[in-house]
Amino acid sequence: MAGCGTIDMRIDEARSLQFKTRMTKLIIAALFAGVVGVGAQARPPQTTPPPPPPDNTKVNKDPGLTADQQSQSKADLDLVAKIRQAILADKTLSTNAHNCKVITRDGAVTLRGPVNSAKEKSTVGGIATKIAGAGKVTNVLTVKATK
Repeated sequence: MAGCGTIDMRIDEARSLQFKTRMTKLIIAALFAGVVGVGAQARPPQTTPPPPPPDNTKVNKDPGLTADQQSQSKADLDLVAKIRQAILADKTLSTNAHNCKVITRDGAVTLRGPVNSAKEKSTVGGIATKIAGAGKVTNVLTVKATK
Protein backbone atom coordinates (compact mmCIF):
# COMPACT_ATOMS: atom_id res chain seq x y z
CA MET A 1 0.00 0.00 0.00
CA ALA A 2 2.96 2.20 0.31
CA GLY A 3 2.99 2.39 -3.47
CA CYS A 4 -0.55 3.82 -3.52
CA GLY A 5 0.45 6.71 -1.28
CA THR A 6 3.27 7.59 -3.64
CA ILE A 7 0.91 7.59 -6.62
CA ASP A 8 -1.58 9.79 -4.74
CA MET A 9 1.22 12.20 -3.86
CA ARG A 10 2.36 12.39 -7.46
CA ILE A 11 -1.20 13.03 -8.65
CA ASP A 12 -1.53 15.83 -6.06
CA GLU A 13 1.81 17.31 -7.20
CA ALA A 14 0.71 17.16 -10.84
CA ARG A 15 -2.60 18.90 -10.02
CA SER A 16 -0.77 21.50 -8.01
CA LEU A 17 1.63 22.10 -10.90
CA GLN A 18 -1.28 22.39 -13.35
CA PHE A 19 -2.99 24.89 -11.02
CA LYS A 20 0.20 26.95 -10.69
CA THR A 21 0.68 26.90 -14.47
CA ARG A 22 -2.89 28.07 -15.08
CA MET A 23 -2.58 30.81 -12.48
CA THR A 24 0.73 31.97 -13.96
CA LYS A 25 -0.83 32.16 -17.44
CA LEU A 26 -3.82 34.03 -16.04
CA ILE A 27 -1.59 36.54 -14.26
CA ILE A 28 0.53 37.06 -17.39
CA ALA A 29 -2.60 37.57 -19.49
CA ALA A 30 -3.99 40.08 -16.98
CA LEU A 31 -0.71 41.99 -16.87
CA PHE A 32 -0.53 42.05 -20.68
CA ALA A 33 -4.10 43.29 -20.91
CA GLY A 34 -3.30 45.98 -18.35
CA VAL A 35 -0.22 47.13 -20.27
CA VAL A 36 -2.11 47.19 -23.56
CA GLY A 37 -5.01 49.03 -21.92
CA VAL A 38 -2.69 51.60 -20.35
CA GLY A 39 -0.89 52.01 -23.67
CA ALA A 40 -4.18 52.66 -25.42
CA GLN A 41 -5.19 55.16 -22.77
CA ALA A 42 -1.81 56.88 -22.84
CA ARG A 43 -2.47 58.19 -26.36
CA PRO A 44 -3.77 61.74 -26.27
CA PRO A 45 -7.29 62.15 -27.61
CA GLN A 46 -7.61 63.56 -31.09
CA THR A 47 -7.76 67.31 -30.56
CA THR A 48 -8.51 68.45 -34.10
CA PRO A 49 -12.27 68.76 -34.47
CA PRO A 50 -13.74 67.79 -37.82
CA PRO A 51 -14.37 70.72 -40.16
CA PRO A 52 -17.91 72.07 -40.12
CA PRO A 53 -20.12 71.01 -43.00
CA PRO A 54 -20.14 73.43 -45.91
CA ASP A 55 -22.82 76.04 -45.57
CA ASN A 56 -23.59 78.22 -48.55
CA THR A 57 -27.02 79.28 -47.32
CA LYS A 58 -26.11 82.97 -47.58
CA VAL A 59 -24.88 82.51 -51.15
CA ASN A 60 -28.05 80.67 -52.10
CA LYS A 61 -30.14 83.56 -50.81
CA ASP A 62 -28.49 86.03 -53.19
CA PRO A 63 -31.05 87.77 -55.38
CA GLY A 64 -31.52 86.53 -58.91
CA LEU A 65 -32.68 83.42 -60.67
CA THR A 66 -31.87 80.02 -59.25
CA ALA A 67 -31.86 76.66 -60.98
CA ASP A 68 -35.33 75.79 -59.71
CA GLN A 69 -36.67 78.82 -61.60
CA GLN A 70 -35.47 77.48 -64.96
CA SER A 71 -38.14 77.88 -67.61
CA GLN A 72 -39.41 74.64 -69.11
CA SER A 73 -40.32 76.11 -72.50
CA LYS A 74 -38.75 74.34 -75.47
CA ALA A 75 -36.95 77.52 -76.63
CA ASP A 76 -35.38 78.11 -73.19
CA LEU A 77 -34.38 74.46 -72.76
CA ASP A 78 -32.79 74.42 -76.24
CA LEU A 79 -30.88 77.61 -75.41
CA VAL A 80 -29.58 76.10 -72.15
CA ALA A 81 -28.51 72.94 -73.99
CA LYS A 82 -26.57 74.91 -76.63
CA ILE A 83 -24.80 77.07 -74.04
CA ARG A 84 -24.01 74.07 -71.82
CA GLN A 85 -22.56 72.12 -74.78
CA ALA A 86 -20.39 75.07 -75.79
CA ILE A 87 -19.10 75.52 -72.23
CA LEU A 88 -18.29 71.82 -71.92
CA ALA A 89 -16.57 71.83 -75.33
CA ASP A 90 -14.04 74.41 -74.08
CA LYS A 91 -11.42 72.15 -72.48
CA THR A 92 -9.42 75.14 -71.17
CA LEU A 93 -12.12 75.75 -68.55
CA SER A 94 -11.98 74.23 -65.06
CA THR A 95 -14.45 71.75 -63.65
CA ASN A 96 -16.00 74.61 -61.70
CA ALA A 97 -16.62 76.54 -64.90
CA HIS A 98 -18.00 73.44 -66.62
CA ASN A 99 -20.41 72.98 -63.70
CA CYS A 100 -21.71 76.55 -63.53
CA LYS A 101 -25.45 77.01 -63.56
CA VAL A 102 -27.01 78.22 -66.79
CA ILE A 103 -30.56 79.42 -66.16
CA THR A 104 -32.84 80.78 -68.86
CA ARG A 105 -36.21 82.43 -68.62
CA ASP A 106 -37.92 83.97 -71.66
CA GLY A 107 -34.64 84.00 -73.60
CA ALA A 108 -32.70 85.79 -70.84
CA VAL A 109 -29.71 83.84 -69.51
CA THR A 110 -28.31 83.96 -65.97
CA LEU A 111 -24.93 82.40 -65.16
CA ARG A 112 -24.31 81.46 -61.52
CA GLY A 113 -21.74 79.54 -59.52
CA PRO A 114 -18.03 79.61 -58.78
CA VAL A 115 -15.24 79.72 -61.37
CA ASN A 116 -11.49 79.66 -60.79
CA SER A 117 -10.53 83.01 -62.33
CA ALA A 118 -11.79 86.26 -63.81
CA LYS A 119 -10.67 84.95 -67.21
CA GLU A 120 -12.97 81.94 -66.85
CA LYS A 121 -15.84 84.19 -65.80
CA SER A 122 -15.29 86.27 -68.92
CA THR A 123 -14.91 83.21 -71.16
CA VAL A 124 -18.12 81.57 -69.93
CA GLY A 125 -19.96 84.89 -70.23
CA GLY A 126 -18.65 85.32 -73.77
CA ILE A 127 -19.80 81.83 -74.78
CA ALA A 128 -23.31 82.51 -73.42
CA THR A 129 -23.46 85.96 -75.10
CA LYS A 130 -22.34 84.53 -78.44
CA ILE A 131 -25.20 82.01 -78.36
CA ALA A 132 -27.98 83.98 -76.61
CA GLY A 133 -27.18 87.40 -78.02
CA ALA A 134 -25.89 90.68 -76.63
CA GLY A 135 -27.80 92.11 -73.70
CA LYS A 136 -29.46 88.80 -72.85
CA VAL A 137 -26.84 87.42 -70.42
CA THR A 138 -26.55 88.25 -66.72
CA ASN A 139 -23.16 86.99 -65.52
CA VAL A 140 -23.18 86.57 -61.74
CA LEU A 141 -20.41 83.95 -61.68
CA THR A 142 -18.12 84.34 -58.69
CA VAL A 143 -14.35 83.93 -58.74
CA LYS A 144 -13.21 81.52 -56.04
CA ALA A 145 -10.72 82.95 -53.60
CA THR A 146 -7.28 81.41 -54.04
CA LYS A 147 -5.91 79.51 -51.05
